[in-house]
Amino acid sequence: MTRIDITPEALKVLKQLKHQHGELIFHQSGGCCDGSSPMIFEKDDMYLDDSDIHMGDLDGVPFYMNQDQYEYWKHTHLTVDITEGRGSSFSLEIPLGLRFIIHSRLLSKEENTFLNDKS
Repeated sequence: MTRIDITPEALKVLKQLKHQHGELIFHQSGGCCDGSSPMIFEKDDMYLDDSDIHMGDLDGVPFYMNQDQYEYWKHTHLTVDITEGRGSSFSLEIPLGLRFIIHSRLLSKEENTFLNDKS
């Protein structure tokens, strides 16, 4: 069971960005720019700290979310997708005329127990 997945269309863009930029990292902060849109950066261009939660990996690219944002999303399964249109962030897909977006659904009872109940 995973907390996060990626659509085939978004995976194609991710592979293109990996080929072009090397090691990458996804981050969803809930802060400025595109708000809670997932952003992708070259690995060394993103500073992580203890407030960032590792949600999983997408094609070998780690996906992190700020803990404040995680509190809102921890009962959901996230799917990274891609759409046309320029976002207002510094994310690497923006120059392609694309932006990553999130689709979410509530976790099933079984998923929630497995992923969130650590007692």
